[in-house]
Amino acid sequence: MATTTKSTATRIRAALAQVLWTVCVVFALVLAAGALCIALDANHANNLVQFVLDFADRVDFGVFARDNGIKEFGGSNAETKNALFNWGLAAIVWLVIGRIVERIVRP
Repeated sequence: MATTTKSTATRIRAALAQVLWTVCVVFALVLAAGALCIALDANHANNLVQFVLDFADRVDFGVFARDNGIKEFGGSNAETKNALFNWGLAAIVWLVIGRIVERIVRP
């Protein structure tokens, strides 16, 4: 009976670790897609583009915001450079956090 409980707990922890890693990867992908939308000058009136940009704004930690992030570029293509740099860093941070949390939770 104790082995079954331990086995169940191990499976639950493994599944939870996979879910947490997947969520962090999705957040990183949204940030990358948002930066790509900015770089390609996607149509901001499109609902999908607006959803991606809004979602990326929510998961960028505030510190990596494209408007007031760690690094602010000026001049031509500043918006694209800001999005690629700051959201790229935020995506990397999400992947690092996801991997660390996944390793802690996984049995």
